Amino acid sequence: MLHFPVLLEESVEFLIHKKNGHYIDCTYGRGGHTSLILSSILPEGFLTSFDKDPEAFNHGLLKRDKNFKIINESFCKLNSYFLDETVDGIIFDLGTCSTHFDDKERGFSFRQEGPLDMRFNTLKGIPLSTWINSAKELEIRDILYKFGDEKHAKIIARAIVNLRKDKPIETTIQLADIIEDIYPERKNKTHPATKSFQAFRIFINNELDELKESLEMASKVIKKNGIIVVISFHSLEDNIVKNFFKPDIKSYPKDIPLNSIEDKKFKCIARKIRPSEEEVHKNKRSRSAIMRVFKKL
Repeated sequence: MLHFPVLLEESVEFLIHKKNGHYIDCTYGRGGHTSLILSSILPEGFLTSFDKDPEAFNHGLLKRDKNFKIINESFCKLNSYFLDETVDGIIFDLGTCSTHFDDKERGFSFRQEGPLDMRFNTLKGIPLSTWINSAKELEIRDILYKFGDEKHAKIIARAIVNLRKDKPIETTIQLADIIEDIYPERKNKTHPATKSFQAFRIFINNELDELKESLEMASKVIKKNGIIVVISFHSLEDNIVKNFFKPDIKSYPKDIPLNSIEDKKFKCIARKIRPSEEEVHKNKRSRSAIMRVFKKL
């Protein structure tokens, strides 16, 4: 199972502005960004890589030099490991590692039969199957609306609740079939379960709240002139990122130029960078990626 890091060279080129700096890779995945960062810094530099999935560290770069450390923890815990203004650069490669979808045992894919789990860290929390077999219809509907923008959330939630009365929903294919069978636009190119699986995955891993927390922590531990790179894969993530780095201008008159506001903390130095046609051709999963880069003032 292969994983292709998205916008790899572009993101690391923005990130590394001091060869001897201290950097954080918030999502180790299969070590793609980590590997390039390590090859781009001097021995005097340092890299710390986070990943909440303990399986991530069974691959690749564990036996490295003294200037590299791995932490099996969510990136929203940055402040537990770093003091304020001690880091030169931070990169977030959000979403899921492609190998999660390829491993049917992890329960992320609606195309392969597997246990309905979807947790990034299988040692914590509950699998999706536990929640979906006990959640109220209204709860399921709201999750589909909120995290999947699923316009048929109401009929999907009703079908799930009705069908689980006869048999608990335990596998990915069970859930995918329930959605496909009642979905009005079944002949579309996009699989009917796409948005629902995204919504359930985001919910069960608390992805958006953890992103908000982690950006808050990152803004504190990053040094002045430090760089934060964020690669998002859907609008929910990207909107959080955009809004977080906007200066708070509510208390200022409309006629004051944005760049004159003194308490502006970050400057966007690259906005909405997308993968090249060549990269999308090689890796179709990269087509939804958006990269934004911010510098602390």
